[in-house]
Amino acid sequence: MEPRLDYGKADPEAMKAMLGVENFVRHSGLEHSLYELVKTRASQINGCAYCLDMHTKDARKAGETEQRLYALSAWRETPFFSERERAALEWAEALTLISQNHVSDELYAMVSKHFTEKEIVSLTMAIIAINGWNRLAIGFRTVPGSYNP
Repeated sequence: MEPRLDYGKADPEAMKAMLGVENFVRHSGLEHSLYELVKTRASQINGCAYCLDMHTKDARKAGETEQRLYALSAWRETPFFSERERAALEWAEALTLISQNHVSDELYAMVSKHFTEKEIVSLTMAIIAINGWNRLAIGFRTVPGSYNP
């Protein structure tokens, strides 16, 4: 696979905007481990090999277990995730697949049991960010395996 272009070099201001959202989420107070799970799950759904490589490396570096990473695509069938993580994963899937599902009141109520309003905004911004990164990496064919934490 050959990359189409280096989007960071092609438009540094666009990269600055994306990094602004990323910086907000990193400093929002969400647990780093939760953020990596959400980024990895959205990247699985979107089929972004570059982001999967990046975020599984980052998750491992931060202490995430192989077992949980391998089971992430089947998280509903495992006992490996907390109720808070399950709510975040459900929210991430709904927002990533919003054109297929929209977001039900029941899902919002469930997420609200595990996150404050501020945290829901931060979690939603995290999901927006990773979906944006996925589209950049897929659209411009960022080469998987080239990321070094």
